[in-house]
Amino acid sequence: MYDPSMRVLTVLELLQAREQVTGPELARRLEVSPRTVQRYVARLQDLGIPVESRRGVGGAYRLRPGFRLPPLMFSGEEALSLALGLKALQHLGLTSLTPAVQGAGAKLRRTLPHVLRQEMEALEAAVQLEASDWVVSTDAALLATLLRAVREHRAVHFAYRSRLSADSLRDVDVYRVAQFGGSWYAVGQCHIRRALRCFRLDRISALRVLDATFTPPEDFDALSYLRATLPATPESQKVSVWLGLPMSELRGRVSSWGTTLTEEGGGTRLQAQREHLEAFAAMLLGLGCDIRIEQPPQLYVIFGALAKRCRALAEGEKLSLPESAEPRPARPC
Repeated sequence: MYDPSMRVLTVLELLQAREQVTGPELARRLEVSPRTVQRYVARLQDLGIPVESRRGVGGAYRLRPGFRLPPLMFSGEEALSLALGLKALQHLGLTSLTPAVQGAGAKLRRTLPHVLRQEMEALEAAVQLEASDWVVSTDAALLATLLRAVREHRAVHFAYRSRLSADSLRDVDVYRVAQFGGSWYAVGQCHIRRALRCFRLDRISALRVLDATFTPPEDFDALSYLRATLPATPESQKVSVWLGLPMSELRGRVSSWGTTLTEEGGGTRLQAQREHLEAFAAMLLGLGCDIRIEQPPQLYVIFGALAKRCRALAEGEKLSLPESAEPRPARPC
């Protein structure tokens, strides 16, 4: 049998899950009398929970519209998800959120029963997440302000320092904010350029939310825009290859950085900008599928060199890397 306090909490859960619940239904679900249900509802009201009732035929109970009590109990998977999320948050370039992450973790531990709390502490001690060299530190307060503007569909004004020029003042209707390739971006309609543009958050300053509102396009995909338009480095080259695998099998195995995947001829067309073609070619070989090269022609030469090295290694020869092939940091393949 339920403890009476657990029955009261069950009434609250049922009311939060439904727009309204009748007294007889609550009584049937809890296996108690309608009069006992009334006592449970009165107990919730005494605790400050705004439970409203409608008497008479068809009468029912409901929570005051807009009221939601945050859950205080988590399943094991929910607690694990929250703990991992808090740990990963520290690797997104939002270093100013570190105190908030620590505080949220402490509150989470206090709400968990002993067994789950032990599992969370074990996760924090045992799991290590490597911070990418390409993550750019970003002001969390600025990100929060931009997100509020996106939610309220309000334009923003800011000073922007581009890679090639001094600060310029911009008014922008921000449609989405995205984390891509180690940096945070605001993507939207620039009033000055009268076109879609992206802005790195670490180059934005003096941000203000304006009174002017806008209507964003439906289902706008900021990540697709960033993949298609972000400028490549001067040393990078355009790559277009056909791969004999469906897109579903390539996702997660091919970096999304500067990459577009489209279905074509029973396989997938991969188009990208890449600086280090040797590493990219080795990654393609690791996919274990048919490859057809469209561009650049240098890939044929690179695959030939890789084949020569593989044959030498298979025959037990010791190879030394030329100076130009010494390992160096690079963006993902």
